[in-house]
Amino acid sequence: MNLAATLGPWAPKVLGITRIVAGLIFLAHGTQKLLGFPPDAAFVPDAGSLPWIAGIIELVAGALIALGLFTRPAAFIASGTMAFAYWIAHAPSSFFPVNNGGDAAILYCFLFLYLSCAGPGAFSVDGARGKAA
Repeated sequence: MNLAATLGPWAPKVLGITRIVAGLIFLAHGTQKLLGFPPDAAFVPDAGSLPWIAGIIELVAGALIALGLFTRPAAFIASGTMAFAYWIAHAPSSFFPVNNGGDAAILYCFLFLYLSCAGPGAFSVDGARGKAA
Protein backbone atom coordinates (compact mmCIF):
# COMPACT_ATOMS: atom_id res chain seq x y z
CA MET A 1 0.00 0.00 0.00
CA ASN A 2 1.42 3.37 -1.04
CA LEU A 3 0.55 5.75 1.81
CA ALA A 4 1.75 8.81 -0.09
CA ALA A 5 -0.68 8.06 -2.92
CA THR A 6 -3.49 7.25 -0.50
CA LEU A 7 -3.07 10.10 1.97
CA GLY A 8 -1.41 12.72 -0.27
CA PRO A 9 -4.67 14.10 -1.70
CA TRP A 10 -5.87 14.77 1.86
CA ALA A 11 -2.88 17.00 2.71
CA PRO A 12 -4.50 20.38 1.85
CA LYS A 13 -7.64 19.47 3.82
CA VAL A 14 -5.72 18.26 6.86
CA LEU A 15 -3.50 21.37 6.68
CA GLY A 16 -6.63 23.54 6.61
CA ILE A 17 -8.20 21.73 9.58
CA THR A 18 -4.93 21.98 11.53
CA ARG A 19 -4.77 25.72 10.77
CA ILE A 20 -8.36 26.25 11.93
CA VAL A 21 -7.90 24.33 15.20
CA ALA A 22 -4.57 26.01 16.01
CA GLY A 23 -6.01 29.44 15.20
CA LEU A 24 -9.06 28.89 17.40
CA ILE A 25 -7.01 27.67 20.35
CA PHE A 26 -4.59 30.60 19.92
CA LEU A 27 -7.58 32.95 19.74
CA ALA A 28 -8.90 31.48 23.02
CA HIS A 29 -5.67 32.53 24.76
CA GLY A 30 -6.27 36.10 23.58
CA THR A 31 -9.94 36.16 24.59
CA GLN A 32 -9.04 34.87 28.03
CA LYS A 33 -6.39 37.56 28.55
CA LEU A 34 -8.32 40.48 27.09
CA LEU A 35 -12.02 39.60 27.40
CA GLY A 36 -12.01 37.33 30.44
CA PHE A 37 -13.50 34.41 28.49
CA PRO A 38 -13.24 31.66 29.38
CA PRO A 39 -13.02 33.02 32.95
CA ASP A 40 -9.69 32.79 34.73
CA ALA A 41 -9.44 34.99 37.80
CA ALA A 42 -5.80 34.00 38.31
CA PHE A 43 -4.45 36.11 35.43
CA VAL A 44 -5.59 39.47 34.12
CA PRO A 45 -2.72 41.39 32.50
CA ASP A 46 -2.34 45.13 32.95
CA ALA A 47 -3.03 47.21 29.84
CA GLY A 48 0.19 47.89 27.97
CA SER A 49 2.12 45.04 29.62
CA LEU A 50 3.87 42.34 27.57
CA PRO A 51 1.17 39.74 28.35
CA TRP A 52 -1.51 42.25 27.30
CA ILE A 53 0.29 42.90 24.00
CA ALA A 54 0.62 39.13 23.53
CA GLY A 55 -3.14 38.88 24.15
CA ILE A 56 -3.82 41.34 21.33
CA ILE A 57 -1.57 39.36 18.98
CA GLU A 58 -3.23 36.10 20.06
CA LEU A 59 -6.69 37.55 19.51
CA VAL A 60 -6.04 39.12 16.11
CA ALA A 61 -3.60 36.58 14.68
CA GLY A 62 -5.66 33.67 16.03
CA ALA A 63 -8.78 34.97 14.29
CA LEU A 64 -6.92 35.61 11.02
CA ILE A 65 -5.26 32.19 11.10
CA ALA A 66 -8.55 30.41 11.88
CA LEU A 67 -10.27 32.21 9.01
CA GLY A 68 -7.34 31.69 6.68
CA LEU A 69 -7.13 35.42 5.99
CA PHE A 70 -3.63 36.88 5.60
CA THR A 71 -2.49 33.52 6.94
CA ARG A 72 1.20 33.78 6.11
CA PRO A 73 1.91 37.16 7.77
CA ALA A 74 -0.40 36.42 10.72
CA ALA A 75 1.26 33.04 11.30
CA PHE A 76 4.73 34.58 11.00
CA ILE A 77 3.92 37.21 13.63
CA ALA A 78 2.32 34.58 15.87
CA SER A 79 5.40 32.36 15.49
CA GLY A 80 7.71 35.18 16.54
CA THR A 81 5.45 36.04 19.46
CA MET A 82 5.62 32.47 20.72
CA ALA A 83 9.41 32.34 20.32
CA PHE A 84 9.66 35.58 22.32
CA ALA A 85 7.23 34.26 24.95
CA TYR A 86 9.24 31.08 25.34
CA TRP A 87 12.55 32.83 25.92
CA ILE A 88 11.13 35.60 28.13
CA ALA A 89 8.57 33.70 30.21
CA HIS A 90 9.53 30.02 30.18
CA ALA A 91 13.23 29.41 29.53
CA PRO A 92 14.53 31.39 32.53
CA SER A 93 12.90 28.96 34.99
CA SER A 94 14.39 25.76 33.50
CA PHE A 95 16.32 24.57 30.47
CA PHE A 96 13.81 21.78 29.81
CA PRO A 97 10.49 22.74 28.15
CA VAL A 98 8.60 19.97 29.94
CA ASN A 99 9.74 21.50 33.26
CA ASN A 100 9.30 25.18 32.42
CA GLY A 101 5.80 24.89 30.91
CA GLY A 102 6.95 26.17 27.55
CA ASP A 103 6.21 23.15 25.40
CA ALA A 104 2.98 24.69 24.05
CA ALA A 105 4.84 27.90 23.14
CA ILE A 106 7.44 25.87 21.23
CA LEU A 107 4.78 23.88 19.39
CA TYR A 108 2.85 27.03 18.48
CA CYS A 109 6.08 28.70 17.33
CA PHE A 110 6.99 25.92 14.92
CA LEU A 111 3.42 25.19 13.78
CA PHE A 112 2.89 28.86 12.92
CA LEU A 113 6.30 29.04 11.26
CA TYR A 114 5.25 26.07 9.11
CA LEU A 115 1.93 27.76 8.24
CA SER A 116 3.78 30.92 7.24
CA CYS A 117 5.75 28.83 4.73
CA ALA A 118 3.11 26.28 3.65
CA GLY A 119 0.15 28.64 3.43
CA PRO A 120 -3.39 28.14 4.67
CA GLY A 121 -4.40 24.88 3.01
CA ALA A 122 -8.08 24.22 2.32
CA PHE A 123 -11.09 26.02 3.78
CA SER A 124 -9.46 29.47 3.84
CA VAL A 125 -10.50 32.95 2.85
CA ASP A 126 -7.04 33.35 1.27
CA GLY A 127 -7.69 30.30 -0.92
CA ALA A 128 -11.13 31.57 -1.92
CA ARG A 129 -9.69 34.97 -2.83
CA GLY A 130 -7.01 33.30 -4.97
CA LYS A 131 -9.62 31.36 -6.95
CA ALA A 132 -11.77 34.42 -7.57
CA ALA A 133 -8.90 36.45 -8.98
